[in-house]
Amino acid sequence: MPFLQSNGEEMNQMFLMMLSHLLHLQNYLDPTSSLFSSDATSFSTSSTTSFSSLLNSSSAAPLLFFTIASVLSFVAGSRPSLSSSSPSSRSPSRSRSSSPSDHSLSAFRALSTELIWSMDAPVRDAQWRRSYGLSYPVFTTVVDKLKPHIAESNLSLPPDYAVAMVLSRLCHGLSSKTLAKRYSLDTYLVSKITNMVTRLLSTKLYPEFIKIPAGRRRLHETTQAFEELTSLPNMCGAIDSTPIRLCRLPTDVTDPSSYHCRSGFPAIQLQVVADHKKIFWDVCVKAPGSVDDATHFRDSALYNKLMSGDVVWDQVVNVRGHPVRPYIVGDWCFPLLSFLLTPFSGNNRGSPAQNAFDAALMKGRSAAVKAIELLKGRWKILQNLNVGLHHAPQTIVACCVLHNLCQIAREPEPEYFKEPEESGSTPRVLDIERSFYYYGENLRQTLADDLQRRLPSR
Repeated sequence: MPFLQSNGEEMNQMFLMMLSHLLHLQNYLDPTSSLFSSDATSFSTSSTTSFSSLLNSSSAAPLLFFTIASVLSFVAGSRPSLSSSSPSSRSPSRSRSSSPSDHSLSAFRALSTELIWSMDAPVRDAQWRRSYGLSYPVFTTVVDKLKPHIAESNLSLPPDYAVAMVLSRLCHGLSSKTLAKRYSLDTYLVSKITNMVTRLLSTKLYPEFIKIPAGRRRLHETTQAFEELTSLPNMCGAIDSTPIRLCRLPTDVTDPSSYHCRSGFPAIQLQVVADHKKIFWDVCVKAPGSVDDATHFRDSALYNKLMSGDVVWDQVVNVRGHPVRPYIVGDWCFPLLSFLLTPFSGNNRGSPAQNAFDAALMKGRSAAVKAIELLKGRWKILQNLNVGLHHAPQTIVACCVLHNLCQIAREPEPEYFKEPEESGSTPRVLDIERSFYYYGENLRQTLADDLQRRLPSR
């Protein structure tokens, strides 16, 4: 209350000073007018006769209008600072309200700077996850890493405001129009800020948080974890693809049918490689929804690096006299290669050794499946992507970067978003892949026989 009283006294003094200046101006323009004294404090609002004469005065009417407009402008300009400092705007219950004013930038400022440190960490982080999809410490990490790049853009909003607004959109799948209403901003500005933040996440933070496990320690940890899960040695990742549903297609798309996936809705293909912790170490978004998994993989940078030998894993294990380098696993929709192993069959019609291998491989592949379901559950915008087609790939990759940040920080996992499993045919072998295919075929059978030999002893 003392704070409000001091603000009220200051407002009264400024109000009287403003009236005093206006009265001096009136006396200067109309010296014959005796309605106002030179002392503003002698003004009486109860004199209806004087008020009527003022309205009838041709010189005073514009002044009265200007006075009223000035007072209204002053009150409007003073209100945000008072409201943002009032106890009601700082209460947790109000910040969880659904009214648009509670999502304004001033409300976020009050929550993030005044209330946040007085809250217990579990309560604080739970509230932050509901609003922005991640805890407060992870949020500050994102802001600190993006702050230098946002500063270069000369954005009128502080970096934490911009990041919070974009995270709330990614977390809840809000449209730019809904978000503009909540934050009292122009829709175009919301879209511009969203595009800027997602572009920075997908370019500046991608190399730091999405990278192939080349280090010996990380690679050993990954292969050991997969071996404990599957009993297959030297597995370092699982690959899978998923369609990201598009809210709508632009009218100027030349071939709309190319974006319709096997499930029938317009989409963009997302391909990921995940480790045992459901952390992505490769992400590719290059193809519309109708493109099959094998074609999308062959068009990826990872495929070209592995085929050309740019990625070489030195960790080699010996299995029944065969050197086995690290490899990834996928379902039968991907090509069988020396660095990508797929099941013998999808219907359990192989030999006992082959069926056992297929079951173990699909256990490893489940890491990528669960990672995708967690990604879509955490960032709901990927369930129905409502951004422009040109900005869709960077938005998808930005969500993958944020997903990794959450997994590294061991954030609690929300409810998974499950979609129907899409089936496809086994791809044909390309001429440039034949040597890789034959080596992969031999490696797969070797691992199957070794697994069959070890199973009774386990």
